[in-house]
Amino acid sequence: MGRIHLFEFEDQKWFPKFIRNYGTDFLQFLSNKTKMYKAIIPIIKKGLEKSKTNQIIDLGSGGGGGLIWLNSELKKDVPNLEITLTDFYPNIPAFQFTKKLATNFKYVEAPVDARDIPVELKGLRTLFLSLHHFKPKDARQILQNAMNSNNSIAVIEAQERSVPSLLAMCFSPLSVLLTTPFIRPFKIGRIIFTYLIPIVPLFVLWDGVVSSLRTYSVKEMNELVESLNGTERYDWEINKVKSGPAVILYLLGTKK
Repeated sequence: MGRIHLFEFEDQKWFPKFIRNYGTDFLQFLSNKTKMYKAIIPIIKKGLEKSKTNQIIDLGSGGGGGLIWLNSELKKDVPNLEITLTDFYPNIPAFQFTKKLATNFKYVEAPVDARDIPVELKGLRTLFLSLHHFKPKDARQILQNAMNSNNSIAVIEAQERSVPSLLAMCFSPLSVLLTTPFIRPFKIGRIIFTYLIPIVPLFVLWDGVVSSLRTYSVKEMNELVESLNGTERYDWEINKVKSGPAVILYLLGTKK
């Protein structure tokens, strides 16, 4: 099955910000509660160690992703870890809530374009569930920008372009309905647009299916890396691992 770059509601400038935030809040809650990223902890640790840094610059953070739980695990070996959350459409209430839960989190209030990161943001760049939002030209630009600034980069996708992954996405509306009352901070609008006017479950369903269709395979990520200028200056590790019933695809690029 070839990669299909259909539109996601989350990417549209006209899409209501508060609805987008409800969707990213759901993904953040789900990834933390299911410990979705447990299998890639060694990859992130390797990236930090090889980069000789205690800084994670998270790109396309959405609602903070699975970083709250992941942060507690990483700090066992990296006690001085600091994580900066950024996004082109920053979910500031979610960022503030995350910072209250863990004081080693920071965030950038202004929009940050993953293709052109401000020079003052230095560390291991991470993209959780976000590389698929970019077409190949832009995905290459994200990787090239990391290399040009001598920063390491880790890409993590918690789905793949496969029938099982697509079928799993079909159950996402049910997950939204079951988890919404437990998502914090509590917002009455989240209840209204989940149960009374079910925009959130439908938007999560569509974007989830499209995310799977957009996800780069291991072969395609290798092709992206091979097309970079100066790619030989970096060590690249591209593979996939099992995480419970799901599959996580990852890319780790560190300077030699």
